[in-house]
Parts: sequence; C-alpha cells; structure tokens
Amino acid sequence: MSNTITTSTPSLQTTANTSSSNSGNDLTSQISRITQQITKLTQQAKDIANGSGTTEEKQKQQELIQAQIKMLQAQLAQLQREQAEQAQQKQEQQQSRVEGVNKPSEDHQIDIYV
Repeated sequence: MSNTITTSTPSLQTTANTSSSNSGNDLTSQISRITQQITKLTQQAKDIANGSGTTEEKQKQQELIQAQIKMLQAQLAQLQREQAEQAQQKQEQQQSRVEGVNKPSEDHQIDIYV
C-alpha cells in the first residue's frame, strides 16, 4: 500500500502595477498564502519519511514536493520584489510632495493684498 500525496499549486499570476492601496494588501495576502503552502509542503515532506511505502516511492514523492516548494519560493521572491518596488515608489511619491515648491501649508502661507 502506498501513500499518494496530491497537491495543487497556484499558477503564477502577474498583475499590472496599480497605485491603489488595495494592491499592497493583495501582495501581502499572496505572500502569506504562499508561505503557508511552503510550510505545509515542508511538513508533508517530513511526514513522507515516516509513512509507508518503498524507499523509491518516498523519494519520488519528496522530489515532487521539493519541486513544488522551489516553484513557490520563486513566486514568493517575485511577489516580495513587487512589494519592495511598490514601497519604494510610495516613498518616492511622499518625498516628492515634501520637496515640492509652492506647496502652501498653514505655517507657510503668504497672503498678498494689492
């Protein structure tokens, strides 16, 4: 009797760069999901060693799981790069607002009467 482990992995989805705050939360949730999947697959790989089946079957199952983990790690790295790029863009936008000219505020406003 052999144990068969079947798992599905999400396909890599690329999204257009949007400046909405929703995309940041979406990336965070995707990163979290992928991290959980990697953890689950790692645990499954550990459980295979204690399971029943021939050494050859166990090795094949572990190789499949390792391949899935590598794919998920690549997706995770891509999402983390996107997240870092978005954070950098947001920071640059905030800096450009502060450094801009002719941006009156309550403390720096001049009233001119003619």
